[in-house]
Amino acid sequence: MKIKIISKTHAKPNKPILGKKQYQLTTFDLPYLAFYYNQKFLLYKFKNLLDLEEPTFQNDVVEKLKDGLGLVLEDFYQLAGKLAKDDEGVFRVEYDSDDGEINGVEFSAADAADVSVDDLTADDGTAKFKDLVPYNGILNLEGLKRPLLAVQVTKLKDGLAMGLAFNHAVLDGTATWHFMSSWAEICRGAQSISVQPFLDRSKARDTRVKLDLTSVKDPNASSNGGDATAEPPHLVEKIFKFSDSAIHTIKSRANSVIPLDGSKPFSTFQSLTSHIWRHVTLARGLKPEDITVFTVFADCRRRVDPPMPEEYFGNCIQAIFTGTAAGLLAAHGPEFGASVIQKAIVAHDARAIDARNEEWEKSPKIFQFKDAGVNCVAVGSSPRFKVYEVDFGWGKPETVRSGSNNRFNGMMYLYQGKAGGISIDVEITLEASVMEKLEKNKEFLLVEDGKKISNGNGKVNGFV
Repeated sequence: MKIKIISKTHAKPNKPILGKKQYQLTTFDLPYLAFYYNQKFLLYKFKNLLDLEEPTFQNDVVEKLKDGLGLVLEDFYQLAGKLAKDDEGVFRVEYDSDDGEINGVEFSAADAADVSVDDLTADDGTAKFKDLVPYNGILNLEGLKRPLLAVQVTKLKDGLAMGLAFNHAVLDGTATWHFMSSWAEICRGAQSISVQPFLDRSKARDTRVKLDLTSVKDPNASSNGGDATAEPPHLVEKIFKFSDSAIHTIKSRANSVIPLDGSKPFSTFQSLTSHIWRHVTLARGLKPEDITVFTVFADCRRRVDPPMPEEYFGNCIQAIFTGTAAGLLAAHGPEFGASVIQKAIVAHDARAIDARNEEWEKSPKIFQFKDAGVNCVAVGSSPRFKVYEVDFGWGKPETVRSGSNNRFNGMMYLYQGKAGGISIDVEITLEASVMEKLEKNKEFLLVEDGKKISNGNGKVNGFV
């Protein structure tokens, strides 16, 4: 793949932000300093190929995006700032229009004229588009000297690729997609954004936490409970697209057994993740007594007391851990795993969140992937994010993916399916031998004898 960088600039708010703005990073932010930048990849196909000709592309696409970015940064100016820390090691994000060291948002325009949209969707892995997304292998801690957001817009043979890298110590998925939808809104012609970000991080948590990060470790070190001296396993990536009717079937099966422990009906999330957790565990061939951990990075905006607004800009997530013996998952139907997941989620209320924060503040620990748990399945992102509604004026994206950063054995990202309804795309990273078994598992794929399962109402379920 031949990619030519045409230009690289730094975007700042169109109007000066008066005064020096400083926001202390909270206990919700700090654990992710040693994660990698959070990468997103959006792929657009242009119906009118004249839009891809020069100078139309430069004037009507690249400049339009840059102009919109400068306007939306007036509200999301923290993304144009930098990380900083005081003499005691307390981290903050700051923006000062008079500071010549403020980076702004890195914006690159590139050309890959021989590459088509179909070329980039032909494979489930991230290798095909890795060079189209900035900041591969860059830790969030480097936001002390790098921009907090980097964007690369690449012209393709028949469309446009947009790769983005967000500093995960500054914002979570909810804030990321709020920013993206706001930027798109401006590019479609709005004079201002419809939903303002809530920028005061002190309302989420205001404890000063002093960190010594002189020896940050690679978050991949000894991933998923493995031996740090052993050869790392060969990991592969796969997208499983569960159709609307497949999700209905999975949810129906999880709720077909009335629980004796008083569990509520299982949600779509609990049903689907139980389905995946159980079949990944079976594919791993664990011993019955082996423990397997389920981890979800959950939004806490509505869980904390008092609740934080949905438009809170920052991280307001916390990892929820639960686990069970592999033999118990294998011996029971999907309702067992769903019940384990539901109990952990319900128990993670405001009191549990505060207790976790207080514990971390007493003994801060920078997160590594192995901390997700042994033999884990971990969930990031959310099908609630309206990723296919990010329209900059030339239509909805063909596909939305996560980049190559922050992937480890058992990590999966959930996105709304492009088909709409309650369809869900599951990006998952596993050992190659485990993935091979999962891809052949008819029960996991909802397939019988090479045919997709009918749910009896004329619709067809299944993996598509």
